[in-house]
Amino acid sequence: MEEQKLATTNEDQKPKEMIRVSVSEAARLFGVNSQTIRRAIAAQEITYVIVAGRYKVNFESLVKWSQHHTTVKNKLANKGIGQFVEKWKIKNPLYSPNPKSLNVKKDDIPR
Repeated sequence: MEEQKLATTNEDQKPKEMIRVSVSEAARLFGVNSQTIRRAIAAQEITYVIVAGRYKVNFESLVKWSQHHTTVKNKLANKGIGQFVEKWKIKNPLYSPNPKSLNVKKDDIPR
């Protein structure tokens, strides 16, 4: 009986949507040279598909790959998209993280 429930639950779930980016987009997002991304593709460290003769990199595998390489992780924080994280402020408290889960002073919380 439980096997049937598990099978139904798996069937009801929608497949996860794949996000794919080009080599140049991946390089910009992670603050590395596009050749670094191409080396990772050649070494089969990230997954990709070829669409119209161009590589489209699976974003999830790209993130996992970046977290396993300290140099890439540091570049992501300093030169890639990570450099903007501190500047992002969510004004609407409905979508803001719970202040209790963050190390935030009461004065820093937007109202």
